[in-house]
Amino acid sequence: MSGLSGKLVIATHNAGKLKEIQALLAPFGIECLSAGALGLPEPAETGTTFAENALIKARAAAESSGLPALADDSGLCVTALGGRPGVYTADWAERQWFEGPVGRDWYMAMGKVEGLLCEQGPDVDRSCWFACVLALAWPDGNSAVYEGRANGTLTWPPRGALGFGYDPVFVPTGGALTFAEIDPAEKHRISHRADAFAKLVAEQFGR
Repeated sequence: MSGLSGKLVIATHNAGKLKEIQALLAPFGIECLSAGALGLPEPAETGTTFAENALIKARAAAESSGLPALADDSGLCVTALGGRPGVYTADWAERQWFEGPVGRDWYMAMGKVEGLLCEQGPDVDRSCWFACVLALAWPDGNSAVYEGRANGTLTWPPRGALGFGYDPVFVPTGGALTFAEIDPAEKHRISHRADAFAKLVAEQFGR
C-alpha cells in the first residue's frame, strides 16, 4: 500500500469536518482538495456502520478523482439510547418538507436526543461518546481504516458557538466545557477525530 504524499481528496461536503481535517493534515505537507470543490457527487451512505460508510465515500472519491481520498464517518453514540443516533447521527438533523429534506437543523437533533433522555427520568445515564472512522482509499483499490473515540457526557441546554453538529451538548470526560466552548486547537488535540488521526499518522507517516 502506498503511503500518503502530495494531493489528497477529502471526501466530504461538510465545511466543519473539512476544516478540522485540513488542520490535522497541515503538518505533513499534504495538499487537501475537497470533494465539493472538485464537483464530485456524494454517494449514498448505505452502510450500517461508520466503517462501511467511510469506505463508501473514500472509494467513490478515489475512483472519481484518480487521487487518494480520505473520508470520515462519525457520530454521537448515547449509552442510554443503545448507542443511537450512531451511524444515523446526521439523519436525526434532517429537516423535512413536502418535497423532501431541506437541510440539517442540529439544534433540533440535539433536542431530540435530550427529549429521549428526559423520557427515561432525571437519573438517566447521560454518558456518551463520539465515534470517528477515517477511511483512506487509493485509485488502485487499496484502502485502510482507522477508528477513534472521545468519551463524555451530555449537557443541556447547548453551550458554545465554536463547534458544529452535536458539539454544544458534549462535555468530554475530565472537562467542564463543551466541545463548542473550548479552543478549536484543544478540541483537535482530544477529539474522536484526533484519536483516529493519531492512528493514521502512525501508519502513514511513521510518527
